[in-house]
Amino acid sequence: MILYIAEKPSLGRAIADVLPKPHKKGDGHIIAANGDCVSWCIGHLLEQAEPDAYDPEFKSWKFEHLPIIPQNWKMKAKPNTRSQLTILKGLVKQASQLVNAGDPDREGQLLVDEVIAHFGVKGDKLHQTKRLLISDLNPQAVKRALGQMRSNREFIPLSTSALARSRADWLYGLNMTRAYTIQGRKVGYQGVLSVGRVQTPLLGLVVRRDEEIANFVSKPFYEVLANLSTEKSEHFKAKWQPSEACQAYMDEEGRVLSKGLAQNVVGRITEKPACVTGLESKDKKQNPPLPYSLSSLQIDGAKRFGMSAKEVLDTCQALYEKHKLITYPRSDSRYLPVEQFAMAPSVVSAVLNGASELLIGPDQPNLKLKSKAWNDKKVDAHHAIIPTEKVANLAGLSQRERQLYLQVTRQYLAQFYSAYLYHETQVEVEIAGGKFKTKAKQEKALGWKQLFSKQESKQEGKSSSSSDNKDDESETLQELPSLVKGQQLHSGQGELIEKQTQAPKQFNDATLLSAMTGINRYVTDPEIRKILKDTDGLGTEATRAGIIELLFKRNYLLRTGKSIIATDVGKGLINSLPLSATTPDMTALWESNLDAISRKEAKYLNFMTPLLDTLSALIVQAGAQLPSALQGVKSPTNSFKKKRYTRSTGAKTSSGSAKSKAKPAAKKPARG
Repeated sequence: MILYIAEKPSLGRAIADVLPKPHKKGDGHIIAANGDCVSWCIGHLLEQAEPDAYDPEFKSWKFEHLPIIPQNWKMKAKPNTRSQLTILKGLVKQASQLVNAGDPDREGQLLVDEVIAHFGVKGDKLHQTKRLLISDLNPQAVKRALGQMRSNREFIPLSTSALARSRADWLYGLNMTRAYTIQGRKVGYQGVLSVGRVQTPLLGLVVRRDEEIANFVSKPFYEVLANLSTEKSEHFKAKWQPSEACQAYMDEEGRVLSKGLAQNVVGRITEKPACVTGLESKDKKQNPPLPYSLSSLQIDGAKRFGMSAKEVLDTCQALYEKHKLITYPRSDSRYLPVEQFAMAPSVVSAVLNGASELLIGPDQPNLKLKSKAWNDKKVDAHHAIIPTEKVANLAGLSQRERQLYLQVTRQYLAQFYSAYLYHETQVEVEIAGGKFKTKAKQEKALGWKQLFSKQESKQEGKSSSSSDNKDDESETLQELPSLVKGQQLHSGQGELIEKQTQAPKQFNDATLLSAMTGINRYVTDPEIRKILKDTDGLGTEATRAGIIELLFKRNYLLRTGKSIIATDVGKGLINSLPLSATTPDMTALWESNLDAISRKEAKYLNFMTPLLDTLSALIVQAGAQLPSALQGVKSPTNSFKKKRYTRSTGAKTSSGSAKSKAKPAAKKPARG
């Protein structure tokens, strides 16, 4: 008997649907006509044992016990799913062949592997276990996946990485939470102070941003524009580029703070001859945006539709499980396997039949085009989120479901359009010894941008950066006359423009997610920043939404309109912790190492040993200093005191959503 162990009942039913019929449904399993069986987990059936499982003394929170570091890790059955674990135990014993059918990600791999290990499966049975990777719950896709099973042994590094992450979160969260909760009571704070490997640096980003805004003092700065004209009375503007001699009058952003200096430049260039000293004109192109990963979709969902990270994840989960309209949503990849290109005609056909409104106006997609999205080297367990071969009934979707389905579909269709082509001209002009620049862009072929509105095109493209402003945009779009290098011009009345420096903006859902997915921008240690890639982040695709929501539930963050700010408790906690616990440096490096384990580039012990050394030093530091920033801060009404809360952030449930697992506060510190 082959036993398929799925991550959740919905996935189990999808597998059973393509196995020989008739089926016999039993308690927690389905038997196919050929005798093969499908059963399932319900999220994690096992969890890390509590500290008192290692020593009854650990039931009490005492500083002298810390750090608590298990020598031999113990797992225990989750009480509410113990019956399903018992069912699986009997089926595993009967099976001649096991198939790990966890979700196609790190957590899905571990979730089933830990059950197999818990039952003591060894020898040939363990060696011959297969891995079934399903990212599309439609029958034809499941059938294809069944024909492409791989050895489960190939995914040992992925499972090891997830195990290291789980243990690191337990060690760090439990010990740091106990340490600072105990110390907090000494200054009068009566709540539980939850500290996590991921949640605390994330909170630190918000607290520091809030403090930066509160302490910000706006200053005026000045720009100078030259009004230029040709002999044919053709007009355009160019902006002054301050020289090195002006640096003493500029801030670190290169803005001129001296009004007198700017006024002097205006006087020097008014009614003066000018000369074109530099002219660069070339054709440029912009390739289609890649299909979505979960984080990139969450960021776009927040920007376009005002959706929270959790709302995007939950909506995507419904589109995947209930409607079967998109592929596996908890993906961190934006690429597709090359073999998937052969399915493009059927996927596009389904889109044209179900969401034809996307192609009202644009040209038809060219299925002979293959964008850079199809790249086997950048795909392993899962691929980008794309529409399935199922025809959508848009009328049967909720507003949010419809919005995200169309967004995913539009991004996929873009792969079958040519690049966006434009001509860019950059001009450098000299006036009275000063340098002035301007540029213009002329569109030649919209290509993939046909699929997006003007507003969406700007968001999708890479032509603008966070530092761009309206003046830069107007310069880019202005029309330039035909110019040649060395051409003489006339500079009319110079313009002095006074602006004010702006405080950084408060975080919102989109920018906070963006910070988590590109955390190297916020890492302070230059040596750590060198190690990190642009894509290294805090948390995983599956956990980021849960971590953000967790900070709200714990009253560390709150929303004011679209902005996310820290509460007094959140600020007090961050200002009581050592800097290394509140900045993303350490955690980002750990995440990078965990990723290296999954790629067979690092080993478990190479990750855990320095982590334990760091943890021990942090506990010593916690004991040496009281969290005085929390003195006088009241514990929120729904504090963890006498309440139940989770140690896990983003733990999977049968629906695939993040869910808090309740336990007494004195027993379970926060993880993540």
